[in-house]
Amino acid sequence: MAKTIQVDVVSAEQSIFEGEAEFVALPGESGELGIYPQHIPLITRIRPGAVRIKIPSQADEEFVFVAGGILEVQPHRVTVLADTAIRGGDLDEAKAAEAQKAAQEAMANAKSDIDFAKAQSEFAIMAAQIAAIRKLRGK
Repeated sequence: MAKTIQVDVVSAEQSIFEGEAEFVALPGESGELGIYPQHIPLITRIRPGAVRIKIPSQADEEFVFVAGGILEVQPHRVTVLADTAIRGGDLDEAKAAEAQKAAQEAMANAKSDIDFAKAQSEFAIMAAQIAAIRKLRGK
């Protein structure tokens, strides 16, 4: 059995992570997913949250926040196609809290259902980002 799996995390703007990993964990549509080498093929949507990548030569996991997207798993490759992806070290809690507050104000001032839904989605993404930052700091 292979001990690693190729992992690619990409957003519309750039490649965020590319390399070998022992394990990947991320928020799937139906709950947290853990993927090891030789995993059965799978395609699913992912929710906003943390992608944790265990690299063989590192004690600490790599950490990437994704704002949703698609996950494709093959026995030797994991591909995360994220709507938005931010490296763990680039996350800013104050900036996320500010964006969450702006989204909350936009929900209160929404003139249409579409405006409200858009603001609500942004609020949920920022809440997930803040939770991911706090989880990262807790480690």
